Amino acid sequence: MQSLITAIVEHDEAADFLAWPGDFDLDRGDHVEDVHLASGAALEGFAGDGAGGTYFFCGDGGEERPVLYADSEGGAALVAMGLPELLQLLLVAPWWRGCRAFSAEESRELAAEYVEDMPDLEVRRDRAAAALGLDLPTESEVLARLREVATEAGKDFL
Repeated sequence: MQSLITAIVEHDEAADFLAWPGDFDLDRGDHVEDVHLASGAALEGFAGDGAGGTYFFCGDGGEERPVLYADSEGGAALVAMGLPELLQLLLVAPWWRGCRAFSAEESRELAAEYVEDMPDLEVRRDRAAAALGLDLPTESEVLARLREVATEAGKDFL
């Protein structure tokens, strides 16, 4: 099975969508300051965003490891249980950082702004998902999963 990171690198359309509107760049894996888990588990930065945030794999293993997002302001949260789940989040709700209440209404408002700037967002998203071999959950499902991971599973990744 091909790694998803390799698939992103090999599919320009997927990489382009993840870069924007996903704000996810595999060339930005270095964080501005040290980040450590209280448990002492290893963190491996593998991607970042334009605002200085970084995505880290937690612990040992491959792309199935939990993913922690640390922003440039000192905040951090577990956002996905593996790279496939993170990519589903970025493809379905690239505006996830603005969804503080994890609500569908909040997400719809943010989505409208993105669609205004990128009317073909859904078409591009679907092509990127197909290139990566990912099935996409609904927006409600991806936000519910984000809430679950960040608030429940995330307690073990402080």
